[in-house]
Amino acid sequence: MMSAKKMLAILALLPGLALASEEEFQYDRAPERSDIGSLQNGAKLFVNYCLNCHSASAMRYNRLRDLGLSEDQIKNNLLFSGEKVGDLMNVALRPADAKAWFGAVPPDLSVIVRARASEKGSGADYIYTYLRTFYKDDTRPTGWNNMVVPNVAMPHVLWQLQGVRTARMVEEADPHEPGKKIHRFDGFEQVSKGSLTPAQFDEQVADLVAYMDWMAEPARETRKRLGVVVLIFLTFFVFLAWRLNASYWKDVK
Repeated sequence: MMSAKKMLAILALLPGLALASEEEFQYDRAPERSDIGSLQNGAKLFVNYCLNCHSASAMRYNRLRDLGLSEDQIKNNLLFSGEKVGDLMNVALRPADAKAWFGAVPPDLSVIVRARASEKGSGADYIYTYLRTFYKDDTRPTGWNNMVVPNVAMPHVLWQLQGVRTARMVEEADPHEPGKKIHRFDGFEQVSKGSLTPAQFDEQVADLVAYMDWMAEPARETRKRLGVVVLIFLTFFVFLAWRLNASYWKDVK
């Protein structure tokens, strides 16, 4: 059986399948997390699970110092295969092997949160909903399906934490085509419990998504702070220019 660590690394394979159904399912709002503890936990989840197959080639391990981690903490807790603290977050998996094993090359996750933003919600909303809406489906090769991406190629990587669920579907008449039946999603049914409660599971997913959101632009907070400084400077400069202009022209009739 594929380990949970390798399974989570297949995140986001074939996200474009069944777009019509994807448009029908509403995203849940991803909790906003900016505290260091949540981001550190999200980084641990990301490095331990996602970096087996997915790269984050725009990110270096030493950038995690921005989350309050020392180089020793990064070395001892987040490096497992001889990487150096200054290395990019790449993986040894060859694209040809990934294609043979998974049917597609796992995408780079550096900016996946930005890439999945749409009119339905942010990229964080998409990933947060996606990771929480897997259900057991024995008709699929992996045994799993997903409400956000129907017929997804990826198995449920977090099933040991969330437990096993099935999707409850209700058959109804199609309002657009008389005589035709459709199946409407009517919630999940828990088959077996996972190691976490539903609330705890959502917390872990929220931390992982928060880290991926941070990783898409690690300098975001610095940019915001600099923006405030620039606006304050421009405001002061405009005031100074106005007073100098008034002083220059005060004796001119």
